[in-house]
Amino acid sequence: MLGFKDLFLVAFFLSIGLSGSLTPDALLVGAAIAPLALIKATGFFALLTRFRLRARTALFTSLNLANFSEFGLIVAAIGVSEGLLPPTWLTVIATALTISFVMAAVLNARSDTIYTRFRSGWRRWQSVDRLPDDRLLDIGIGDARVAIIGVGGIGTGAYDELRQTHGDALVGIDIDPVTVASHQAAQRRVLLGDPSDADFWDRVQTTHRLELVLLTLPNVHTSLSVLARLAEVGFEGRSAAIAKFPDDERRLTEGGATTVYNVYTEAGSAFAGHVASVAAR
Repeated sequence: MLGFKDLFLVAFFLSIGLSGSLTPDALLVGAAIAPLALIKATGFFALLTRFRLRARTALFTSLNLANFSEFGLIVAAIGVSEGLLPPTWLTVIATALTISFVMAAVLNARSDTIYTRFRSGWRRWQSVDRLPDDRLLDIGIGDARVAIIGVGGIGTGAYDELRQTHGDALVGIDIDPVTVASHQAAQRRVLLGDPSDADFWDRVQTTHRLELVLLTLPNVHTSLSVLARLAEVGFEGRSAAIAKFPDDERRLTEGGATTVYNVYTEAGSAFAGHVASVAAR
């Protein structure tokens, strides 16, 4: 419901701005103002890197803040009601705000590509000394041949099952430090990292011997991002991913997954098989 809430919230603010007449001049002025949001995003990027954040973190944060604030419409509406601004400017600001939202949405949807394609340029801006929570780990997966990305409920079950046959050749990777600490306390070989981050693979030993990567991530977009990173580093092994819907299966297959496991379909089939075996006893 959060997406609907944000949509209605933006629509509410825009209804304030579009209460005036929409003229060609207002559209042109609003369209001319909208690109200034990119200057604001650039300023955020420079500021955040000076605060010792990684270039990737600073870029993603800046893109999320790239649009103009919808609360500016309230300020403009107060200015119009007090006679400090002509009513036309309310429409101009609403137009600029709308265009900035569209630009920000497009940029955020391609944020991974934007960072990866120009990574060397972005990284020139980051400080050598970075915040402790935003440092890359010197991670190496050693002689692991199988990696499980995302060690949640499904990933944990897969890890315990594969450990019986692969032993020390198995490694798990998760982005949540609490989850990683819990698994390490349970004697599982789970490392902290974000495999959707292109910089993560720079820290993985280039001589890795991975033959199979299992993506047990709850978000299909993250799985697609990891598959893209694997393609970039020239991974030639097999990859398997989980999906919840048929559309996700198709997208993951097109994204490079060797095999896709539908958790709902397969769980239902396994459950029916289990019930049938119990009833036959």
